[in-house]
Amino acid sequence: MLAQLDTIQTEALAAIAGITDEAALEEVRIAFLGKKGSLTAAAAGMRDVPAEQKKDVGQKLNEVREAITSALEATAAGLIAKKDAAAFANLDPTLPARPLPKGGLHPLSLVLDEAVKVLRRMGFALAEGPEIETEWHCFDALNTPADHPARNESDTFYFENGKLLRTHTSSVQIRTMEKETTPVRIIAPGSAFRRDEIDATHLSAFHQLEGLYVDRRVTLADLKGTLEYFFREIFGSKTEVRFRPHFFPFTEPSFEVDLKLQAAGRAAKWIEIAGCGMVDPAVFAEVGRKRGDAAYDPEKVTGFAFGMGLDRLAMILYGIPDLRLLIENDVRFLTQFR
Repeated sequence: MLAQLDTIQTEALAAIAGITDEAALEEVRIAFLGKKGSLTAAAAGMRDVPAEQKKDVGQKLNEVREAITSALEATAAGLIAKKDAAAFANLDPTLPARPLPKGGLHPLSLVLDEAVKVLRRMGFALAEGPEIETEWHCFDALNTPADHPARNESDTFYFENGKLLRTHTSSVQIRTMEKETTPVRIIAPGSAFRRDEIDATHLSAFHQLEGLYVDRRVTLADLKGTLEYFFREIFGSKTEVRFRPHFFPFTEPSFEVDLKLQAAGRAAKWIEIAGCGMVDPAVFAEVGRKRGDAAYDPEKVTGFAFGMGLDRLAMILYGIPDLRLLIENDVRFLTQFR
């Protein structure tokens, strides 16, 4: 048996040494190590080896298998290296590499960066809050009654524990007033979520930028001046801005903000762009009740708040016809904004 194993090893190594391609190498592997290979057949004969020889024969069998396997692996590596060398034989390493395409910021990021830059110059600080909110922060503290349509499950994403995906970043304004005393001057950019049907002008997840300024003697003139300056910085110094009376539960008086804008080749028209107003005293009273102090006494402080959709700003600024383009990650679309 030992002599038979020596013969198998000699034959296998000789066969491997003369191999020049991978197909022939596989044939040799099958011939010696396959299910019907000569070494496999020899291993099956171990049951007929006398007990006193089994140790020596078993050790020899392992040595032969290891020698053949190592030779197969070394030859396979050599064949691969030879193939790689042939593939690179005509390569000129001094040629310049192909240029890699450069990435760029998403149009929403570009709009957000510009908006934050303008508002920070005006003294607003950035504030953040969780996207999973409580009803109190999202609705009750903002003077939104229990029967308001926004609180319906058909409009808002609720969790089984009673929490919800925030429907606006106004909740960040409430959380800021919970922690900070006046004066407060913050902006809260971030994602918001509503059960809207997705189409060219609506998404179920969108992006807002809201602002809050609270101090003594904050007036409607401060709000008007802030937003007029902001929109003229974003859209141009000659941009016309108008304020239309509106209703929001958390501001009184409240306004919709329109801009008169002109797309290329079209007549100028008024476009609704934001909502705003003076903070309702009921909001200050609710925050004060939660804080347990008079830091936001509605008899002593006033404030204004505003909010706008960053997605809408991007659509207007860049002439984007369909809101869904912002979330489809189509490189052909995104490369326009490098």
